[in-house]
Amino acid sequence: MGSGLSQTRQAQLISASQRYNNGCVHPPNAAMVPAVQFNFRSHFTELLGQTLSEILSPGSPGFNVAIEFARPKQASHGDYSCNLAMQLAKPLRQNPRDIAKMLIGGLIASPYLEKAEIAGAGFINLFLKISAKQQFPGYVLESGEDYGHGSIGEGKKVQVEFVSANPTGPLHVGHGRGAAFGASLANVLEAAGYSVTREYYVNDAGRQMDILALSTWLRYLELNGVTCPFPGNAYQGEYVRDMARLIHKAHAGRYVHRPELLFEGLAAEADSNTETQLDGLIANAKKLLGQDYAYIHNFVLAEQLGDCRNDLAEFGAVFDVWFSEQSLFDSGSVAHVVQLLEQGNYVYQQDGAKWFKSTDFGDKKDRVIQRENGQFTYFASDIAYHLNKFERGFSHVIDVWGADHHGYIPRVKGAMQALSLDPAKLEIALVQFAVLYREGKKAPMSTRSGEFVTLRELRQEVGNDAARFFYVLRKSDQHLDFDLDLAKSQSNDNPVYYVQYAHARVCSVLEQWGENTAVLATTDMSPLTNPAELSLLQKLIDYPELVESAAKELSPHLIAFYLRELAGEFHSYYNATRFLVPEVPLRLARLGLIAAIRQVLSNGLKLLGVSAPEKM
Repeated sequence: MGSGLSQTRQAQLISASQRYNNGCVHPPNAAMVPAVQFNFRSHFTELLGQTLSEILSPGSPGFNVAIEFARPKQASHGDYSCNLAMQLAKPLRQNPRDIAKMLIGGLIASPYLEKAEIAGAGFINLFLKISAKQQFPGYVLESGEDYGHGSIGEGKKVQVEFVSANPTGPLHVGHGRGAAFGASLANVLEAAGYSVTREYYVNDAGRQMDILALSTWLRYLELNGVTCPFPGNAYQGEYVRDMARLIHKAHAGRYVHRPELLFEGLAAEADSNTETQLDGLIANAKKLLGQDYAYIHNFVLAEQLGDCRNDLAEFGAVFDVWFSEQSLFDSGSVAHVVQLLEQGNYVYQQDGAKWFKSTDFGDKKDRVIQRENGQFTYFASDIAYHLNKFERGFSHVIDVWGADHHGYIPRVKGAMQALSLDPAKLEIALVQFAVLYREGKKAPMSTRSGEFVTLRELRQEVGNDAARFFYVLRKSDQHLDFDLDLAKSQSNDNPVYYVQYAHARVCSVLEQWGENTAVLATTDMSPLTNPAELSLLQKLIDYPELVESAAKELSPHLIAFYLRELAGEFHSYYNATRFLVPEVPLRLARLGLIAAIRQVLSNGLKLLGVSAPEKM
């Protein structure tokens, strides 16, 4: 079998390699174009892609191989590294180092490439020209807050639905992680060019709201001198008593009923903690209160939803849409979607209930969508909600769920497929709840028992900045221990303090300089030549690509990682370097570099919802 290369083509490529001298590219009469017009990774991908298209004909083995670049850990290995030659070794049946030599030989001239080298088994290492790197501080300063913004999402409408906690009590620190992740992800997607809608799905039609209404009414009865046992599995928090006090203050004894009627037909042990007992109490409460039950229900919903909205807004998580689950029932959307599934032959009846054939789509078992009593399940309303999302014209939908909902994914995607929607357009980002530690001890979090640390309490203790940054320090689906003591410390071990301090340090130097920073955007950066400066220049270059990766991978934690690395390199540079030196060209170049670093730190922190203080 042949290699896929004609002898003529091999000869052409070997001849082309003569343009290289010891791996250095010498583009003939190439005019230097501003490097800022390019994403270098994309530029080099295009160069190798052109060479690949000359080596292979369309449809031949290896023609559609993905060309990917990595950032080498060691500067001696170049600025970008590519394993394309090793990927082609098998389909071309050639030694990867020989393929790498031909790929390098076929590269067209690039004004940004200093040299290309072959390393190891066949890696292609590319080195940027220093002059290309030196253009970036000026570009960063000219771009300002827009530096790092891209266009991969241009023309695409994306919905990010996050938090969506039952409005049955104050948000706790576990919900805070979903809020920080969702808000940061939405910011990253907008920076990548997407049109983003931030949405909160209000579960205002479910059993938990009935439990909260019952709990509040029972506390209200206590305030009116009515003695009745309070169920141990009802909502226990002080906020329930607060709502009861508000109702009592406004309406006195209007909603009082005889307690024995509430327990009519229920088990003798009135304070039983069984869920069946609780459902019986809810049913009796609805019967006793009649139309007044709607007032109690709507009042507690409005109170908790209002508190949730304010809490999140103060945390920097602001929503464009608050979507009511109840509206899906009121509009007939839930009944309609069940009918659509029936018409598609995806529903069957068993024991009086209607079941969706979710096993047809990889689920472990079929799921009930309408109970034998005629009531629709949560799953039915969730299907209707997702249909509604795509009917609103979103090209992509991202749901941020707790990690305990992992098993829910195949049934929702299956329902979409049954409705002729593309399940690939729905992406689920799973978020592990954060576990809060104070002085090494785990804090409890149970909404019903009332024993939990609220998000508001956390924010008051450590501040919004620390809370937002700590929440996104790890990949969302990984376990997170939130160390309160560390979050409050002013030390290099505290990552948010470390990054913010880097920003403040730059501000201090520029303040000492005392001149107009606008001139730094057009400063000659050629004096920036030492290894620390070149490394910092590369970090500036990396930022737009990093934002793009964070958007593609739904991973705002990449921004946090980057900021820590940039801050670390800056602090080392700061400790070893004089900025206000007598030599004016060197002074201005160094000030321009750190001013650009300040801008990138500010831009990255803004994506994470964290402030960039000028003094600390």
